[in-house]
Amino acid sequence: MDTPEGIEITGPMNDRFDEILSPRALELVGLLHRELDGRRRELLAQRGKRIEEFAAGGTLDFLEETRRIREDDSWKVAEPAPGLVDRRVEITGPTDRKMTINALNSGAKVWLADHEDANTPLWENVIGGQLNLRDAIDGTIDFTSPEGKSYALRDDVEHATIVVRPRGWHLPEKHILVDGQQTSGGLVDFALYLVTSGQKQIDRGMGPYFYLPKMESHREARLWNDAFNLAQDFLGIPRGTIRATVLIETYPAAFEMEEILYELREHSAGLNAGRWDYMFSVIKSFRTRGKEFLLPDRNSVTMTVPFMRAYTELLVRTCHKRGAHAIGGMAAFIPSKDPEINEAAFAKVKDDKTREANDGFDGSWVAHPGMVEVCREAFTAVLGDRPNQIDKLREDVSVTAAQLLDVASTPGEVTEEGLRANISVGIQYLESWLRGSGAVGINNLMEDAATAEISRSQVWQWLHNDVELSNGHRVTRELVESIIESEMASIRERVGEDAFASGRWDDARATFTEMALADEYPDFLTLPAYERMP
Repeated sequence: MDTPEGIEITGPMNDRFDEILSPRALELVGLLHRELDGRRRELLAQRGKRIEEFAAGGTLDFLEETRRIREDDSWKVAEPAPGLVDRRVEITGPTDRKMTINALNSGAKVWLADHEDANTPLWENVIGGQLNLRDAIDGTIDFTSPEGKSYALRDDVEHATIVVRPRGWHLPEKHILVDGQQTSGGLVDFALYLVTSGQKQIDRGMGPYFYLPKMESHREARLWNDAFNLAQDFLGIPRGTIRATVLIETYPAAFEMEEILYELREHSAGLNAGRWDYMFSVIKSFRTRGKEFLLPDRNSVTMTVPFMRAYTELLVRTCHKRGAHAIGGMAAFIPSKDPEINEAAFAKVKDDKTREANDGFDGSWVAHPGMVEVCREAFTAVLGDRPNQIDKLREDVSVTAAQLLDVASTPGEVTEEGLRANISVGIQYLESWLRGSGAVGINNLMEDAATAEISRSQVWQWLHNDVELSNGHRVTRELVESIIESEMASIRERVGEDAFASGRWDDARATFTEMALADEYPDFLTLPAYERMP
């Protein structure tokens, strides 16, 4: 295979991979890396400096140097792009062939085709997922399961608009080197999709659309905007063709929502509220500050607790002020065979989506096709025939920095059951992740990397802040190790000896233990896990 000068592919070239790893696509990867990777690394280093400031007693606040952007009422983001006007229900999931077909057939308005938290960066997934997206756009995708069940795109439904989520700025791609350096996973995902499928989407009357994860500042949004302009110019596509929705899923980003929209205004498609990663970022940002930022069991931290309520209301207010969509959080429930479990879960999801719709959100996420109708009904009850409610300005909302920072008032306890659940879910998820599957059904919930991050982060926080459980026991290294041992035994018994022996359980246990018990908090679970992946 011929590659542009200075670019090396270290992963295997499987069947059809050359359709994605074309010279043109690799040339764009090289351009983006050479122009932007130095800035990317500088911005990642700034994240670390900010954490040091928090540890020394610093805090978060709205930026004084960007006050003029927030106070200038004249600017708006671009008008909603074709296929992104009505977003009342969005489904998320990895880009394997079965999920691709099911998501497009689901009846959702948008499919978040995930190369990030619901995926794993196994080389076969990185390139295979791009092939699946291309085949889906061409209408040639099909799939037959090992059991013989066939899947194909239906002609009797409107297929969801594809919006690709590339990896975050922190994640590398070790199988594509430029001038001997590992590349940015996010820029690789972006460039490969844009070159392979961007023009195909434009020809269909839409465009290449993206969800941007894990950003912590408007300067990181500016970096994405520069990537968009470089890529559009490289391909001869008009600027503004690309559209991107930003996930506000880090604590620092919540204080820079307007600035993030401003940096991307020509390319912006709105903001999304990402619950689990936001909680993960709360812990990560203020992990050394004791009870001031201590969270109880993760399942007790609902979207209605004060600091989460402030964050979501500010997001809607900010988006609609600037003419952008506000997209709500995830309903992770997976329908089960137990009607009682389903009845209770569906009621909770309906209540959650109804609250979001009444608050002014224009749509929301589900993780399973079986939940699409519940979400649609909740939003249609509020929207009616309108495609969105961007005109609902929520001028009644006024959120202060103190309200966003008010974690201490969150009700709930830290329980041994919560500790056990975090350990069990974290290990089970990691085992699946290491085998190449990033969306895992556990206890009727679709778990992804975000929930694994909050699981291990809570264990670390409770351990390093000497937390006492509701039963009076203190969280110690010995207690955590003993629960890891007992949960591993329970998992072995549940999955059976053969399945246990053929899995990646030892690696999963070692990774989780290393992350949860480390003296220094590791920034991301997926970084050391990626090193254990071929």
